[in-house]
Amino acid sequence: MHKITQAIRTQLGPTHEREHSNPIFLTSSFCYDDAEQMRAVFADEVEANIYSRFVNPNSKELEEKMAILEGTEAAFAVASGMAAISSTFMALLKQGDTILACNSIFGSTHTVLTKYLPKYGINHRYVSVTASEEEWEQAIDDSVKMIFLETPTNPGLDIIDLEMVGRIAKKHNIIFVVDNCFATPLIQQPKEYGADLIIHSGTKWIDGQGRVLGGIVCGTKELVKEVYAFSRSFGPSISPFNAWLLSKSLETLDVRMERHASNAFYLAQQLENHPKIEWLKYPQLPSHPQHEIAMKQMKNGGALVVFNLKGGVEAGRKFLNKLKMLSLTANLGDTRSIASHPASTTHAKLTDEERMKVNITPGLIRISVGLEHRDDILADILQALEG
Repeated sequence: MHKITQAIRTQLGPTHEREHSNPIFLTSSFCYDDAEQMRAVFADEVEANIYSRFVNPNSKELEEKMAILEGTEAAFAVASGMAAISSTFMALLKQGDTILACNSIFGSTHTVLTKYLPKYGINHRYVSVTASEEEWEQAIDDSVKMIFLETPTNPGLDIIDLEMVGRIAKKHNIIFVVDNCFATPLIQQPKEYGADLIIHSGTKWIDGQGRVLGGIVCGTKELVKEVYAFSRSFGPSISPFNAWLLSKSLETLDVRMERHASNAFYLAQQLENHPKIEWLKYPQLPSHPQHEIAMKQMKNGGALVVFNLKGGVEAGRKFLNKLKMLSLTANLGDTRSIASHPASTTHAKLTDEERMKVNITPGLIRISVGLEHRDDILADILQALEG
């Protein structure tokens, strides 16, 4: 069966109630028939549920579905996207190791790399999102044990050639980790280009309605097992309810992403030459600097559009304040369209110089394109631009 069908039809076995939709297992622990069975489970001789910090039927179902969609051997669900990222770093790196990352990454990931990991002797090194293969090679030394990148990047929608970086990682035997949150597994498959681990914030399009937090790490059995072992002890556990909701949401991910992406492409086409907009970026537009790479590794352009307003911060403030329908929030991936100003929100902790290096300009606006009628989304943005 097609992976989309598998993700819809993959379910845990029904209980004696013969339910069609799986129940929520709101329990902290699980029982055993006798002492011998309990001993065998704790000794890892028999696979069974022990404690919801370790595994829960709802998280297990979510993990199975995500592994199917990403085409990986295994997956592990945690409490948030940042829990997935930080657990991956801490589980697989040690003192003296270096993470080689693209220089345009989510603000909280940047904080983890620059503020917290150095306390444990784990270093980082940034490479430009536009770096050539030679420049990536030059950034590698014996201390580099992991390559971490986002593509498309947050919030600038820059595209990194996964095939190129995957080739470099394999050559140097480096763990290759891709944050695939912006594309989702239905638009982009990093495993096809050599990614060892693929990370998602389930909070975004996997949930799709701005309701719950969750994170997932997909990849090889060996590496996912290491992330699981770390998380089992450190405890960034996903709640059974959140796992249940994310699992159910995966059943509509395909149809939602098709609508998100078609709305976004339409919006980008209509706004690209607007006189109040200095520049606009959307991967599917030929004007995008990495358009050819995007179309090689992405099914479509995704659900985000970014543009820079003429007039900088003041123009951005006026634009946001004039919006009537779009929500003003730092989240994305909702059914409802969202507008945000990254320089003052998600990337506010970066210095002015750091923001400019990754093209987060003062007038940058990020639109998470929702599922409303495309003409209504466009009309709200156009009237706000006229302010």
